[in-house]
Amino acid sequence: MEPLSSNLIQWYSANSRDLPWRINKDPYRVWISEIMLQQTRVEAVKGYFARFLSRFPDVASLAMSSEDEVIKYWEGLGYYSRARNLHKCAKAIVSEYGGVFPASKEELLKLPGIGEYTASAIASICYGDKQVAVDGNLYRVFARLNAREKTLLDTKERETCMRYFQNWMENADPGIINQALMDLGELVCLPGGVPHCLQCPFVNECKAHKVGKELFYPAKKPKKEKKSEPLIVFLMQFDGKYVLSKRPDSGLLASLYEFPNVEGTSLEGAKKALEERGIKIKQTKFVGNAIHIFTHKKWDMAYYRAQVSEIDSDSFVLASKEELRSKYAIPSAFAFGLKAIS
Repeated sequence: MEPLSSNLIQWYSANSRDLPWRINKDPYRVWISEIMLQQTRVEAVKGYFARFLSRFPDVASLAMSSEDEVIKYWEGLGYYSRARNLHKCAKAIVSEYGGVFPASKEELLKLPGIGEYTASAIASICYGDKQVAVDGNLYRVFARLNAREKTLLDTKERETCMRYFQNWMENADPGIINQALMDLGELVCLPGGVPHCLQCPFVNECKAHKVGKELFYPAKKPKKEKKSEPLIVFLMQFDGKYVLSKRPDSGLLASLYEFPNVEGTSLEGAKKALEERGIKIKQTKFVGNAIHIFTHKKWDMAYYRAQVSEIDSDSFVLASKEELRSKYAIPSAFAFGLKAIS
């Protein structure tokens, strides 16, 4: 066994996190957790994971459900394409693999929503395949240990990183190596702020630490300025129920429900635009402003309460307060509106 991997395993034995998806090597649990952990921190995922598993305890129950229900149980986690792909993937596993997860990375990659990282994680943790699950945490450990200045976007650098850690997997459990590196990156080799180098099992081997330049590695990607989009959002009532519209099947927040809104800052222009869509508003009252930040843009939203005199019911959904909570998946981008009417 590589001396460094031996040190890592000893560290992991003493410091590993107690996480609900690690109670066994069930590929279903590992899969759900890895998809949830994309773009979302561990502490935030725990509660969602328990709630999701209580409703969908296995791949068959997930495959048999409706997409709307899956999205509702995903509500609050964001990046909803992940939930839609979970549903598609579950159906494929049931129909094409008899409800059993394939064991090889190559077969896993054929499934909807499963990419290199997730396939490597499932194959290594659940089936002992020597695959390195390369993400930002793992690459940060590699870059600092070896004082590598490139970013993970460099394809050759990613391959170098994979080969480096595959050597650690000789005569060691690949799943343990991957999970230990995940924990090391989350707990010690931190992405922001000062890393806890004195707690690291590689403090004496780390090239970045030796020269006191841990924060220089890896290179930082240049940040793009987020585009700001003004929206006027209406909390509309008709016959005592709230009006919702469904977003398009593709693009940002695809297929989710929202409070009707119009891009721009003109209230009269927004009312006219909604009238063209089949809603006639008879009165409005300003509620407040809210901002929601996405990875590539931000919405500056002005909220108005509104009473509706006429509505084209084929284009919109009418929902009670209870249905807003239990039936329709409304993204956190509209959390201000939900709070305003609760």
